[in-house]
Amino acid sequence: MDIKTAIDTYLEGSGKNKGRRPDERYTSFDYCYNYFYSFFRENKIEELADENNMQVSCLQIGFFLASWGMIRASSPLLEKSARYYMPLIKSISEMDPILWKIDADCYNEENIEILLNCKNQIFDALGKENNPTDTRITKIMLGVFGNIPAYDTNVKNSSLKLKTMDRDSILKIKDFYEKNSEIIDSYEIYTYDFLTSKETDLKYTKAKLVDMYGFIDGMPK
Repeated sequence: MDIKTAIDTYLEGSGKNKGRRPDERYTSFDYCYNYFYSFFRENKIEELADENNMQVSCLQIGFFLASWGMIRASSPLLEKSARYYMPLIKSISEMDPILWKIDADCYNEENIEILLNCKNQIFDALGKENNPTDTRITKIMLGVFGNIPAYDTNVKNSSLKLKTMDRDSILKIKDFYEKNSEIIDSYEIYTYDFLTSKETDLKYTKAKLVDMYGFIDGMPK
């Protein structure tokens, strides 16, 4: 599927997919990303984990993952409460703010290492005993930072063919973006505000647009 058709299908909906509207599940990304980005924007990411924000921070990431298919009968997350995410939020609150600045157009060697280190930090925060998969970790990275597509079933089945989040797969994303930058950069999609349903001044990242392409392209035909 060509990129424009895939992104337009994601936005407008097709068949059972209702597209990106304020009350529909695709927009759960907007609300999660808006929340975490607001702490970065105000230079106070450490406050994500303070006593005033910890509960909301956990609920934000928990609902985003639930809405994006990560809490189902086969998932160990089904057995967890939102409090399970406290170590994750603590870890995010201590991460390098550059993670909100990295995007598919700047996947250089240094930034790739930062992304891989972030993956490892999230893995540790979720607990090795809970078997955090690349799908779960990259969905968290997408929802919080917007800096990497989610390695879910659809994206793995798409022409992107992303299997494991490693250096080679990130370079695949970089190559895909560079070959299609004119089309990808032509989209300016602003997140929806939770309370007003109006657009904010925060744009979807290039990595998020790549994710949208992969999600639609890899859907079962």
